[in-house]
Amino acid sequence: MKTIERSEYLNRIKNLKNTPDIKVITGIRRSGKSILMQEYVSYLKDHYEDINIIFIDFMDLSFEALKEYHALHTYVEEHYRQGKENYLFIDEVQMCLNFELAVNSLYSKRKYDIYITGSNAFLLSADLATLFTGRYIEIHIYPFSFKEYCKYYSENSDIDMLFEEYTIKGGFAGSYAYNTEKDRKDYIKEVYETIVTRDLAQKYSLPDTQMLQRLSEFLMDNISNLTSPSKISNMLTSTNHVTIGKYIKYLCNAFVFYDIKRYDIRGKKYLKSTEKFYLSDVGMRYAILGTRNMDFGRVYENMVCLELLRRGYDVYVGKLYQKEIDFVAQKGSEKIYIQVSDNITEEETFKREYTPLLQIRDAYPKIIIARTNHPEYSYEGIRIFDIKDWLLNQ
Repeated sequence: MKTIERSEYLNRIKNLKNTPDIKVITGIRRSGKSILMQEYVSYLKDHYEDINIIFIDFMDLSFEALKEYHALHTYVEEHYRQGKENYLFIDEVQMCLNFELAVNSLYSKRKYDIYITGSNAFLLSADLATLFTGRYIEIHIYPFSFKEYCKYYSENSDIDMLFEEYTIKGGFAGSYAYNTEKDRKDYIKEVYETIVTRDLAQKYSLPDTQMLQRLSEFLMDNISNLTSPSKISNMLTSTNHVTIGKYIKYLCNAFVFYDIKRYDIRGKKYLKSTEKFYLSDVGMRYAILGTRNMDFGRVYENMVCLELLRRGYDVYVGKLYQKEIDFVAQKGSEKIYIQVSDNITEEETFKREYTPLLQIRDAYPKIIIARTNHPEYSYEGIRIFDIKDWLLNQ
């Protein structure tokens, strides 16, 4: 299968080389964690000579005997080389029972630069603080961005066509190997169903996954809508809001969805009553729901949210008086207010998008992202981007 270098992630790992932390690569199933690790190993071999690489892939039967933490620890120690820089890579680490005992012991020796990946359901962000207290740094990866999609299909120079394809196919690169729409959808469905019906069911000992599936499809159908467990419980009447809240947390822990909190711009405080949930990849929505309620404005909003997260922003839904700002994106001292729309050619629609931005009295940048099919322009100090250009960071 064709692969591309995912430069942003690879450069992040390069910058962490020889730092004391355990580097943990996380992300939704089939997002490319193992391939990223292999790319980094290739980079080390190509650029450094006096190194020793210990690579363990628990999907490879050759390492079957190491699926016991004492055996894993012994194997690594036996392959340590004095006088060299020793790099330890463990792929699918969760397949070794009590792996954290071996990894923490190896970490304490200060002899290894350690990198691990694991199944998204068994090496969750929420678990890392418990497994590796104060000893890890997380490298979170997402399915392909639109920029990576264009790189993958670099032989096609029609950016508009590529964008239309991406809104349907999404960023699960493994699906690109299939030639028919049905096969691509079946691939993504298999990824989704494996997470929901196997990974999460096993992780949380769920007796029945039907409610989890119903909830997940409800959230897919309502991306970008403000919601809460109590509201969902009223619609899915067979389950109480406490269970709904737990199941939402499970789906977010496995990176199927990302929860985006609300922020009161005027009062400068976070609001906890309702939030929005965005899908990890728009291709999954199309594969599971088809064209049902195919609101492209909400799909574009989902794409912008994921891209902001990729770019390292903390993202919130803005509230100003009785109006909503789609996103408040913050990174250090930088802050951006963003509205997203499908089409702003109608004056009424355009006014609906720019009015809340003009009511914000601070001097931080304000932008509208829509399917304009025009180069960037401005209105009353608001910068307006075509979504494909913004996603390409042009």
